[in-house]
Amino acid sequence: MTLPPARPATATARPRRVWLRMFLTGALLWVLAVVVTFVTGNPNLVPTVVLLGSFLVPVTFVAWAFGRRRSGEVTSELLFSTFVAGGVLGVLAASLLESYLLHPSAWLFAGVGLIEEAVKLAVLAVLTRHLRVKFATDGLVLGATVGFGFAAFESAGYAFTALFTERGLSLMDLVQTELLRGVLAPVGHGLWTAILGGVLFSASDHRHFALTLRLLLSYLGVALLHALWDAMHGIALVLTLLLTGTPWQYVQLEQGYQPQPTALQADVFTVLSWGGLALVSVVGVGWLLAVRARARRGERQAAVLWRIPAGRPPR
Repeated sequence: MTLPPARPATATARPRRVWLRMFLTGALLWVLAVVVTFVTGNPNLVPTVVLLGSFLVPVTFVAWAFGRRRSGEVTSELLFSTFVAGGVLGVLAASLLESYLLHPSAWLFAGVGLIEEAVKLAVLAVLTRHLRVKFATDGLVLGATVGFGFAAFESAGYAFTALFTERGLSLMDLVQTELLRGVLAPVGHGLWTAILGGVLFSASDHRHFALTLRLLLSYLGVALLHALWDAMHGIALVLTLLLTGTPWQYVQLEQGYQPQPTALQADVFTVLSWGGLALVSVVGVGWLLAVRARARRGERQAAVLWRIPAGRPPR
């Protein structure tokens, strides 16, 4: 009697949620590191707290995105190099450009958004130029990887800076900074660069990256979301003053003094600032879902403004 061929084990096996185990394990290790540092006061543990807290959420989301790649060319090695090299190169290039090109003004945050999104997009193109097939879905994954790498190294810098206060070293400020940036990380750099990566790959091939009108508009739109995100504190402050400001507060401002906010103004400011961030996040997530749906339909871009040589043709 001939037995029927055995079904592959992977056909019925439930997918392993590696990303979830990574997050839970990393979160536990971070909490332990924070507790031991508080108890012992050992400054040698601070780098452990900074690195674990800054990289936990970005690495988890990259691991989650890796399971949704389309091409076998997107390997774990490529993902690792894109995360590390993309993050480091992005942070360094953005820092240099912002130092020389930006100055305090009303357009400061717009300049930051334009520079950082352009740098991440350029780094993504350089690191993925040799891919033989550029699927839009893989562009989403690799774009998110570059963005989360940028976010991880940037968060490490913010956490380290928060450690130093006028009162001396403050582990509490460091922990609060890492918690806040960890919660907001999924709707920040990784989201914005994922959108650009999906749009870039949707019209590109193994020989060229295609600069399309849609990519240009997407870049400007993502830079705007980035600028609004960074400027939301100031926007909420201005709106709060316009909605609830008193004549005496305006007089104090004209004289160069900072008025004391009322309890109502504090509440309004909190609602406006967090509400603004939530609105920017919803727009970004909705945009990402639209790019992903278009990628699943296999739509390709036609109106190409400029083709940039990408790499060697496949063998």
